[in-house]
Amino acid sequence: MKQYVVIGAGRFGSAVAVTLAKKGKQVLVLDQDEQTVQRMSEIVTEAMQIDVTDPSSLEGLDLGEMDVAVVGIGGNLEASILTTLQLKEMGVKMVVAKAKTNADKKILSRIGADRIVFPERDMGIRVANSLISPTIFDYIQVSPGFGIVETKVPEAIQGQTLAQANIRSRFGVDIVAINRRAPQLDKNGQSELKSTLLVAPEASEVLGENDNLVIIGEESKIEKFKSL
Repeated sequence: MKQYVVIGAGRFGSAVAVTLAKKGKQVLVLDQDEQTVQRMSEIVTEAMQIDVTDPSSLEGLDLGEMDVAVVGIGGNLEASILTTLQLKEMGVKMVVAKAKTNADKKILSRIGADRIVFPERDMGIRVANSLISPTIFDYIQVSPGFGIVETKVPEAIQGQTLAQANIRSRFGVDIVAINRRAPQLDKNGQSELKSTLLVAPEASEVLGENDNLVIIGEESKIEKFKSL
């Protein structure tokens, strides 16, 4: 099983750690705040209180065996840089670092970060896209001009199979999953929509009015599809 360490348990780091733990992964959380460490210790495999702004505090820890390290130190680029360097020197296979600006990204890339994320920017993009189009439920920008979006099945192709809708040929976007929402009774006997994710759906799948499509492609082509 992969082992993860999250350094800095602010909003970003905590969200990463909790999500990994809920998926059954082994997670070590390092943070300098005692209350945060106590809270996280009830959720993750292990939580330790150390000064995460001082990379030398990592020296006594055996982190070289970790598969992935997430550097979530907020508001301290110098600490993020030095921690990333330390983790790579310790032999961590993959280091994910948090950045706020493109300048941060360039520096972190040069010193060895394997993946760099922009939590605030990415969330802003996702919220903006959902506000612009109420049929968009989620949006992730993969690269400039290219993204993944979850959107309602257009009325024009409801009742058709994926083969009949011929979405790739007509619009140049790929369907990677169907979020199928079907009415079911809850424990109180009330009807509610329950979601089932169909990954790499068959061409014979019929598109229903409650289905959402997860599509990937150029933003301009996604816009064209949404206007169907």
